[in-house]
Amino acid sequence: MLFLFSITWGAASGWWSLLCVLAGALYAWLLYRNPLQLSRPYRTALAMARAVTVSLIGLLLVGPMVKTTAYRPQKPLILIAQDNSASIHLFHTPGFNPQQLTGALAGLQQQLGNDYEVHNFHFNQQLHPDISAAFNGKQTNISAALQQLNERYVNQNVGAVILATDGLYTIGADPEAAAQQLKTAVYTIAMGDTTLRRDARINNVNYNKTALSGNDFIMEVLTEADQCRGQTLRLTVAEDGRAVQTQNLPVTADSYHKTVAIKLHAGRKGLHRFTISLSPLVNEATYANNTQTVYIEVLDARQKVLLVYASPHPDVSVIKQAIEQNKNYEVKAVSAAQLNTVKPADYNLVILHQTTLIDNAVLKNTFGSSSTPIWYVLGAQGNLAAFNSEQQVLQINSARQDWQEVFAAAVPDFTAFTVTDSTLKKVTALPPLLAPFGNYSATANAQVLLKQKIGNVASPYPLLLFGKAGSRPVAVLTGEGLWRWQLSEYATYGNHHAIEELIGQSVQFLTANASRQRFRVYPAKNVFNEGEEINLNAELYNEALELVNTPEVSLTLKSNSGKLYSYQFSRTDQSYQLGMAALPPGEYTYISNTRLGNTPFTASGRFSVQPLNAESLQSAANHALLKRVARQSGGVMLLPGQVNRLAALIKQNENIKTIEYADQHYAEAIELNWVLGLILLLLSVEWILRKREGEL
Repeated sequence: MLFLFSITWGAASGWWSLLCVLAGALYAWLLYRNPLQLSRPYRTALAMARAVTVSLIGLLLVGPMVKTTAYRPQKPLILIAQDNSASIHLFHTPGFNPQQLTGALAGLQQQLGNDYEVHNFHFNQQLHPDISAAFNGKQTNISAALQQLNERYVNQNVGAVILATDGLYTIGADPEAAAQQLKTAVYTIAMGDTTLRRDARINNVNYNKTALSGNDFIMEVLTEADQCRGQTLRLTVAEDGRAVQTQNLPVTADSYHKTVAIKLHAGRKGLHRFTISLSPLVNEATYANNTQTVYIEVLDARQKVLLVYASPHPDVSVIKQAIEQNKNYEVKAVSAAQLNTVKPADYNLVILHQTTLIDNAVLKNTFGSSSTPIWYVLGAQGNLAAFNSEQQVLQINSARQDWQEVFAAAVPDFTAFTVTDSTLKKVTALPPLLAPFGNYSATANAQVLLKQKIGNVASPYPLLLFGKAGSRPVAVLTGEGLWRWQLSEYATYGNHHAIEELIGQSVQFLTANASRQRFRVYPAKNVFNEGEEINLNAELYNEALELVNTPEVSLTLKSNSGKLYSYQFSRTDQSYQLGMAALPPGEYTYISNTRLGNTPFTASGRFSVQPLNAESLQSAANHALLKRVARQSGGVMLLPGQVNRLAALIKQNENIKTIEYADQHYAEAIELNWVLGLILLLLSVEWILRKREGEL
C-alpha cells in the first residue's frame, strides 16, 4: 500500500509559509548570533534545528490542511457459484464424479496463485458459503444466487464468476437477466446430461385451492413423456387414498405433452388430499416425478362481499382481485346506480368506494340500521360531509375539499389482527395515496393499522383504521390510489403479496367479527412446503367482541401416522401466535383449547406439508442457457472434465487484473502526531547539546 500526502492551504494564503520560514530563521539568528562557547559546526546545527522548529510551529498556527492519499491494490475476485441441487445427483452423464468436480473447483485458488482471490459458494434456493458435494437441494434458484453475488460484491474488483450448474431452475427469474447485471465475465461449467431419457412425469397441476361442498370442480393435469412412443400411461387420481378416477393416455410422440381435464365432485367439508399419479414404465430415468399431491379445502359456503362504487375506478379492480385470492369469499362489484340488480341483504360485508349509505336509498334502507360491517374507501369523488354524518368512527374536518399525497406508515402497536412484518415493510415503501386535507379525529376504540406520512414527516392522521359504530364493525381507508401500490409492488417484487395480504386480512377481520366467532385458530396457509416453518394464529374475543389474550391457549397436533405434538401459543399484543419448526411431509390435524372465565372454547383444523419433488420434474440439462450466459458476458462454457482449463483462461483474460483504489483523507496539520513529535525531538536534541556544552 502506497501513501502520498500534499498540503492544501484552504482559506489561508500559501505566502504565510514563507513568512513562517523567515520567522524561524530570524529567531535562530537572534539566538545564536553572539559568540558562544560552541564550535562553529555545533552553532550551525543548533541554529538550523531552532529555525526548523520555529518554522513548523508557525505553520501549525497558520493551520494548513494535509491531504493524504493511500493507494490500495485489490486483487481480482474470482467467485465460484456451484449448483448443489438434487437434479445434479439424479441426472448426470456416465462417469461423472461429483467429488472430482468439487475438488477441482475448490483447488482453483492454488492454480491461480497469489495474484487472484477466490471465494467459493454453493446454492439451491439461496446462496451459501463454500463448495458442497451433497447435491441435496430441494429447489434451484440460479437468478437469486447471481443477484446475491452482485449485491454482496458491489463496487468491488470482481474479475470473473464461475457458474457450475445444469441450467435447470425450479424457482426464480430467468438467469440471463441476472447474469447481465454482474458486469463481468461468467464462465459456466455445464453439468448434467442433455440426453433425453425415457421418462413420464406430471409437470403441473392447475386447480382451485377451495371448492364448495356439493359442487363439481375441474382439475387440469399436465402430463409429459420423453422417449415413450407406443407406451400407454395410466393416470390415476386418488382422494384421501381412495381412487376416484382413472384414464389411459396413449403416447403418440417421442416428446409428448397433454393437458388432461379431470372433473371431480366436492363432498364433505374439510381439507382433502388428492394424489395424481402415472403408472411407472420400464427403464424410466426416475419415478420421483410420476406423482404429485395437492390439497383442496371443501367449504360449506362462501362469505359474500358487496363492493359498491360511485363510478368506475382502477382501485375497485385492485380490491376485488385481492379479496378473490381467498376462495372463501365471493365478491360482487356493482355501481351505486345498479344496486337494484342485486340483493344487498344477502351480503356479509359492504365496501363503499367513494360513496356512502346516505347517497343511495337502497343502501340506506338495507344497511342503515343493521350490524353488517362496512368498509369505507374515501376518494376525490366522495362526499366528506355525508361520510362524517353517517358514522362517528372517524371525522374529517376540512374547510375545503382538497387532497394531498400521503405515504403509509405502519403502527407497531396495532393488535386487531396480524399482518406480517414483510408486508408492512413493503407497504411503507409504496407510492403515495391521495387523502383528504384536513383535521382527523377518531373515536377512542378505533385501532389504526396505517398512519399518513406527508413527505418525510409522520402525522397522527390515520390512513387505515378499524373501529365500531355500535355493534357494526367499521373500517376506513382514507386514501385512493391502490392501483399505484399494485403496479409498484409487482415492478419491485414480481407479485402482489403485500396488498393481497393487507386487504385480505382486513376483510377476514371484518367478516369474522360479523359472524361472532369468538375463538379462531387458523394456519397461515393450508399447505406448507417441506422444510418450511409452520405458523398458526389464534384470536379470542370476549362477549363484547373485543380481542383478549389473558388465558393460555394450548394446541395438540396429530400427524397422519398418529404422532402427537403439544404446543403452547405465545401472546402478541392482544392475539396469539405459534411458530413450529419444519415438519415431515404429511397431513396434520389440530385441536386447540382455552377458557375465558367459566366458558371453555375449542377450535380445530388441519393443514398439510407437501414434499418437494421439483428437482425431478426435468431430466435434460439446459446447456444452451449456459452457453448464452457465457457468450454474452465474454466468458466460456466448459464441461466438467475441462475445469482444469479455467485457471489458464482467467489468466489470459486481459480484463481480469489488479485495480488500485485511492483513499483520500484530509486533516489539519496540527492533528498529525509525527509533526508534533518532530518538534519535540528537535527541541530535545537542541537542549541536550546545549546542556552538554555548558550553554544552559
